[in-house]
Amino acid sequence: MIFKSIALAADHAGFPVKEAIKSYLESNNITVKDFGTYSEESTDYADYAHPMATAVENKDYEIGIAICGSGNGINMTVNKHQGIRAALCWNVEISEMARLHNDANICTVPGRYVTVEQAINIVDKFVNTRFEGGRHQKRIEKIPIK
Repeated sequence: MIFKSIALAADHAGFPVKEAIKSYLESNNITVKDFGTYSEESTDYADYAHPMATAVENKDYEIGIAICGSGNGINMTVNKHQGIRAALCWNVEISEMARLHNDANICTVPGRYVTVEQAINIVDKFVNTRFEGGRHQKRIEKIPIK
């Protein structure tokens, strides 16, 4: 795998998928920091998303994986951080393009709309795809507000 340190965050709806992804990553010798949540008890995704995004933004972890029910709320939250390029990935092809063309540094997964197997395949593609650079570099440089 390209990345060796990954931050995770999820709300209650994303908790089961997060746990499966965490096990998968750890079984592949990836250092994982779990920012929570730690159960299926109702909670607010922002409480976990912001600390995780800050850790990725500060380069404490190379990339992040974020999961909530639809993927939208947690994706919107992490994208509030200027150094984050999070992509909502609901299939393997979107996950690959997010890395290839957008140098996405957080993969957001819609926990209620993909199976655990699909989520693991999405994450596997994300962590094994390198940014293509070239013509895409100038585009991603225009994303942050300066």
